[in-house]
Amino acid sequence: MPAETVAAFATAVGAHALAVFLALLVVVLLLVAAGGWLLRSHVLPQAQSRLGPLALVLMSAAIGFALVLGAASVFAEIAEHLGSGATMSLADEALTASIRAHVAPATLAVFAALTHLGDPITLTLLGAGVALLLWWRRRRALALGWVIALGGNALLNPALKRVFERVRPVYEHGLANELGWSFPSGHTSGATVAYGMLAYVAIRTLPQPWHAPLVLAATALAFTVGCSRVFLQVHFASDVVAGFASGAAWLTVCIVSVELARAYRTRA
Repeated sequence: MPAETVAAFATAVGAHALAVFLALLVVVLLLVAAGGWLLRSHVLPQAQSRLGPLALVLMSAAIGFALVLGAASVFAEIAEHLGSGATMSLADEALTASIRAHVAPATLAVFAALTHLGDPITLTLLGAGVALLLWWRRRRALALGWVIALGGNALLNPALKRVFERVRPVYEHGLANELGWSFPSGHTSGATVAYGMLAYVAIRTLPQPWHAPLVLAATALAFTVGCSRVFLQVHFASDVVAGFASGAAWLTVCIVSVELARAYRTRA
């Protein structure tokens, strides 16, 4: 597709950014809800009836590995097409400029408040609180997995930023003050890992009726934090997509590792 066409499409999306965000949020939640229903109603019952516990864990690990490869492929594809004059960069710049021109200050103020859900201090306090609670409830292996997930992403994202050294967009609204490199978005990957892992912890520790609502809430939080970075123009859209990809890959590695360790302890 010609670069001019892509840029024109990005400009149109930016002119209706709030409506596009709400539509995408609904689509993402519906996909997650449908996937969860399919998993609970069909995939897991059939797998449990046909496979032994060890085979089920190995199948889950294989699926997790495929998810990691998929997320890593998305990240690599975005990284490959960055650079001045690239079609993706032109689309990023057109979208950011259109949001700057069309999104109302009141909408930006709302997203400026929501973006704090992905702040390092917010996730650090959440991480410490959940870790202490799990330790107190003697769920120490789960507490260790939680700490490794959040701590690992806190090391991974700055390392990736230093590799790519992408400059942030220009913004002048005064609602955010961000320094450092732009790619991939740390708020996005941090929210994906923290709230995704929190949903996993909830599944492991709370009754089944809580599972679906909490997974949907975690999805909505992570998605909203990521999109807030684009609305506030402190990240390009491709930074956020890459943040989702890197965060999802690391989250999958952590959950699969915890599940494999749990299976090993059960068989030992």
